[in-house]
Amino acid sequence: MIKDKLDKVIRTIPNFPKKGISFKDITPLLLDFNLTNDIIDAFIQRLNGVEVDAIVGVESRGFLFGFLLANKMELPFIPIRKVGRLPGETIKYKYDLEYGSAEIEIHKQDVKEGWNILVHDDLLATGGTACAAAELVFQLNATVSAFTFVVNLDFLNGKKELKKYSNNIISLTDF
Repeated sequence: MIKDKLDKVIRTIPNFPKKGISFKDITPLLLDFNLTNDIIDAFIQRLNGVEVDAIVGVESRGFLFGFLLANKMELPFIPIRKVGRLPGETIKYKYDLEYGSAEIEIHKQDVKEGWNILVHDDLLATGGTACAAAELVFQLNATVSAFTFVVNLDFLNGKKELKKYSNNIISLTDF
């Protein structure tokens, strides 16, 4: 089972990036190409029956598995980046974080009107970044058909925030 494999490999780093936080480190997953393939296959299996025209990945760790997933599903991969890092015409979305605010952007021409978009990031915490990504998708007259995450920090209730965009919220392991 993928959850068991992930739980054995994901490291918990206490007091990082600040005291009181137990950081879930997914970088050890990247060392094992078989496990990486298993992760992509698990996402594809759970997405069975979900219509997806393209995958957006949120900078930067959402690029890791998001791009591999798009490639294996033979779909376009569209990056969502921090403001100022995309060279073409973009739209932006500013959102609040528990410690301030952030702003992300996407190329306007990459998402086609009416598309069903899968939003991918490595970890779901409070849902703020994934909601911001969904808002960008909606601004481009597309639909969020699903969200995928390697890890969900269940105690932060991020899934609750995402349900206003899609009920297809997939995580491979929960802490």
